[in-house]
Amino acid sequence: MSTKKQLRIALKNCGVIDPENIEEYIARDGYMAIANILTEMTPEDVIEELKKSGLRGRGGGGFPTGLKLEFARKNKGKKKYIICNADEGDPGAFMDRSILEGDPHSILEAMVICGYAVGAGNGYIYIRAEYPLAIERLKIAIKQAYKYGLLGKNILGSGFSFDIELKYGAGAFVCGEETALINSIEGNRGEPHFKPPYPAEKGLWDMPTTVNNVETLANVPAIFNMGAEKFASIGTKTSKGTKVFALAGNVNNVGLVEVPMGTTLREIVFDIGGGITGGKGFKAVQTGGPSGGCIPVQFLDVPIDYESLREIGSMMGSGGMIIMDEDTCMVDIAKYYLEFTTDESCGKCTACRIGNKRLFEMLEKITEGKGTEEDLVKLKELGEIIKDTSLCGLGQSAPNPVLSTMKYFYNEYEAHVRDKICPAGICSSLTKFEINKDKCIGCTLCAKACPAACISGKVREPHEIDQDKCIKCGACYKACKFDAITKS
Repeated sequence: MSTKKQLRIALKNCGVIDPENIEEYIARDGYMAIANILTEMTPEDVIEELKKSGLRGRGGGGFPTGLKLEFARKNKGKKKYIICNADEGDPGAFMDRSILEGDPHSILEAMVICGYAVGAGNGYIYIRAEYPLAIERLKIAIKQAYKYGLLGKNILGSGFSFDIELKYGAGAFVCGEETALINSIEGNRGEPHFKPPYPAEKGLWDMPTTVNNVETLANVPAIFNMGAEKFASIGTKTSKGTKVFALAGNVNNVGLVEVPMGTTLREIVFDIGGGITGGKGFKAVQTGGPSGGCIPVQFLDVPIDYESLREIGSMMGSGGMIIMDEDTCMVDIAKYYLEFTTDESCGKCTACRIGNKRLFEMLEKITEGKGTEEDLVKLKELGEIIKDTSLCGLGQSAPNPVLSTMKYFYNEYEAHVRDKICPAGICSSLTKFEINKDKCIGCTLCAKACPAACISGKVREPHEIDQDKCIKCGACYKACKFDAITKS
């Protein structure tokens, strides 16, 4: 994978240091930021520096981090809390996991800095139980930090005390939403609640609470080590710093990349990602996971920042980036993501619980060749209603894959509904396999591979497929070595 257009800030220590050795982290300026802050800066100075840096939340919403800390500091409470949201649930996303596994001390240091800024004495890392290595390394890091006097009472003799605990999530995607996450930590059902009040005013156990995701926190120590001005010089006018993306799908170089904000999709997919697998054509990229939208080829040169992605119907999200080639069915992709969000809905609000289920049912109907033009109208109308009326971000963004694919790939929806064909040949109900008798030599490979025994013919004579028995599995298509079977 090319590194020429990458810039590592959040990932700077990953793969470089031993994450289980605190001294290797310290040797690379680890805990230098908190040492300088506790001896030379007031909490207000810390907040001002973060505001000056322009750091925004990397979990998807993009809210200014310094402003979030300022709100929590100004709100009064007997106790205040800092929460690290490590509940990474997007399909194909592994940014937070990589940071926690490769550089856990950076997150601990960031939480201490945030705690000092808002006047909080306790922090929680809410992490998926499916991340056993990350959990183990966090446990080791926390133990080491206490031993070195970098956590606990009177940190570095400053008089400031801060404790961190781990809390395990059970894999609920909705618990990535901050109010649902807080409910889960309290031992309640992982369901969101209305905002306001926001967590900065009334969060964990009704006390002022700041929630930031892993990547956001990973940038905090770096900002104080490199200076807010230098950090703010990276990126675009409104989106400062870098962003980590998890490249997956039909791209040659899969894995994590970290690039300055403002880098174009073309640079990520082709210069860093090495282009599309098999030399095929680029069709779309899904950013923001199941909550994002599908971006077509005409927007490959759009710079990646919060505002630009929102303008074209997608979002930054936590950083998942699924690349799709020319053989992808966009209706099927929308159905895939909607099935995920439907399964992950907490069921608290009607718009998400029932509305998304109805959307999924219409998509199923369309991919089975039973859709009507009226269904296309209903899809768009219902998607907009769900966006406007759902309680939390999961429900509000769930229709995005449907609405964005309808906007940019409406011709594929029409082909499924009007012509009863899937242009990409992905939807099995709309796919037809036929044998070209001019090319078939009667080798019997297709008949042997067919699990439905629907192919007949003598050896060395052209074969035939019984369309009534064919289950559209494609086994014959893959088995044929003479391109005698067509797929339409």
